[in-house]
Amino acid sequence: MSEPAHTRGDGRLVVTLLEAVPGVLLSPRRFFRTRILPGEQAPGLLFAMGVVLLSETIRLLLVSDPLPVLGSSSVLSTLLWLAVVVLFVTPAALHLIAALQTVLLIPVAEDRAGVSETVQVLAYSAAPCIFAGIPVPGVRVFVGAYSTVLLVLGLSEVHGISLERGVLVAALPAALAFGYGFRAFDALTTILARWYII
Repeated sequence: MSEPAHTRGDGRLVVTLLEAVPGVLLSPRRFFRTRILPGEQAPGLLFAMGVVLLSETIRLLLVSDPLPVLGSSSVLSTLLWLAVVVLFVTPAALHLIAALQTVLLIPVAEDRAGVSETVQVLAYSAAPCIFAGIPVPGVRVFVGAYSTVLLVLGLSEVHGISLERGVLVAALPAALAFGYGFRAFDALTTILARWYII
């Protein structure tokens, strides 16, 4: 059995976080059952920051004129944007949504795990959103839906609730995190408009 991530050096922690991507994507139930650390938020937070960094980097590389340019330096604008989104917005959003998720769990999970576990479940559920920066609406909708499924599975496994209750309590946090945060709703609107549905 591998040693807990909080006992490892920084290098091992990075490797552990990289290993988490295929783990949560391919074997989510096993991952949430064995890799969520009680009382430990740092791995989940770092993972979420990594997902946002990769997603936004991909978006900035593939989308034309994605940001207003500060002065005459597009490089400076890009670095500033990534710093703000990764270092400030991501931690704040993750903890606020985790707090909301915890409140929603109270009436349905009598023997629920702690807030730190909820933070980790939310963070690791965002693994598919690494690809949310690809400017293809279908891809964004897919990764948003995939992340929502992972969140439901994670809540069910970690907090010991049924999948039906998982769907109920995950709906609003998933909408905020994946629908708005990673732009899945915007992509869905684009697809529906393209099909003349709206």
